[in-house]
Amino acid sequence: MKKILFLLITGLTVSVSHSQEVSDAVRYSQDNLTGTARFRAMSGAFGAVGGDLSSISVNPAGSAIFNNNQVGITLSNQNIKNNSNYFGTQTSDKDNSFILNQAGGIFVFKDRNPNNNGWNKIAIGASYENTNNFNSNTFSAGRNPNNSIANYFLTYANGIELGNITNIPYRDQFYDEQQAYFGYYGFVINPVSDTDGNTQYTSNVPALQPGQSYYQENNIYERGYNSKVSFNIATSYNDRIYLGANLNVHVTDYRRSSSFYESNNAPLTSTPTISAATFNNELYTYGNGFSFQLGAIAKVTEAFRLGLAYESNTWYELYDEVSQSLYTTRQASDGQELYKTVNPDIVNVYDSYTLQTPGKFTFSAAYVFGKSGLISVDYAIKDYSNTKYKPTNDSGFRDLNNIMSNQLTTNGELRVGAEYKINRLSLRGGYRFEGSPYKNGTTIGDLNSYSGGLGYSFGATKLDLAYSYLERKSNQGFFATGFTDGANITSKLNNVSLTLLFEL
Repeated sequence: MKKILFLLITGLTVSVSHSQEVSDAVRYSQDNLTGTARFRAMSGAFGAVGGDLSSISVNPAGSAIFNNNQVGITLSNQNIKNNSNYFGTQTSDKDNSFILNQAGGIFVFKDRNPNNNGWNKIAIGASYENTNNFNSNTFSAGRNPNNSIANYFLTYANGIELGNITNIPYRDQFYDEQQAYFGYYGFVINPVSDTDGNTQYTSNVPALQPGQSYYQENNIYERGYNSKVSFNIATSYNDRIYLGANLNVHVTDYRRSSSFYESNNAPLTSTPTISAATFNNELYTYGNGFSFQLGAIAKVTEAFRLGLAYESNTWYELYDEVSQSLYTTRQASDGQELYKTVNPDIVNVYDSYTLQTPGKFTFSAAYVFGKSGLISVDYAIKDYSNTKYKPTNDSGFRDLNNIMSNQLTTNGELRVGAEYKINRLSLRGGYRFEGSPYKNGTTIGDLNSYSGGLGYSFGATKLDLAYSYLERKSNQGFFATGFTDGANITSKLNNVSLTLLFEL
């Protein structure tokens, strides 16, 4: 892809944009359920309810339901456990994080002039939400009876002239040449011919004999977040029709550190062959984006409400920084171990690029039982196949966009929530289902979530507590090209949120 800026650890480097992947686009397109404790306890089913600081994240008309000014803050504790199954070997890892989940305020201005033609209220608000917490650890290990990491390097190297690997400095190479560089200088692959024009390579990892396998480990350490700041305005007509809009600013900060290890105990040969390899990858993606939302809520009767909301595409401007290293061990014919380190000590910093994530429609209905409680249902539709990297005239982005169009699909999200009030105490519960964004339904599977909570009103001050449980399965290859084997991951997320609200 495009030529880029440079950064250094030991020297300046110029490189070419590293290959973005489908999984990267999906990561920044998905939102986890966040927000106030009341919102989370009811699984986010607020599209026709409104009257909650986080309801505007679903339907911006929800702020016009407020009768009084309100400000609040929400803190959350998230615990995620990833259970891995890699060729029958079971492993697990977990992470616990404490985050500022939500903060914001709504200010209501009422027009008591009898000649206001029915438009009697304007609400203005601002809200911050951590829309996705990326903190997670995943460890997979097992014996692979089929493939070696050598296939990753071979896929990139085959077709590249040997002279481009040996005569061009690493910092000036294209991304595919850099991958071939690691394989060649780490002795994982060998050129068929030692001439500069050679374009074919073979594996230096011993082929498996009957009953043998490669022992492999993959350790992934993720940190970061997606956040959204929303500026909201809404109005009401005779307290029957509510209309609202949001302008949203998105911030992304994501770090992913992965380390893949492979070993084998193949018999010694006359020439040294690879017996172990560790391939490390560091990715840092950061940037910001913009989106807008429009929404409406209608009181069909005093008890029954309908809602409709649209969230636009989010247009991100993102930057990637990548660094890599490879450590290998070879076994000589006399049993001596030969060690090789390939570490350029260079961070590739790439030109910014645009990611357009898909828009979303949300249809909502709610039934309010006076002051005793409510039942609410939201259904959202998002077409992930519309995700695009830009500029679209870039050949690499064009090919990737075609892949996403073929692999991704439209998914639906169902949210159901209920609340029952006993004097000052509120009891809440909810359920959430989200379909897979992939056509195969396995790369990232369906999501199921259950939630519950309670709240207590002290008058002008309210305290809410919520617990939610989420489970989702996935199977993404350790690498996107060449070596695409991956583990079956079952992710289980437990979240506890506490909200403090003040009416002003």
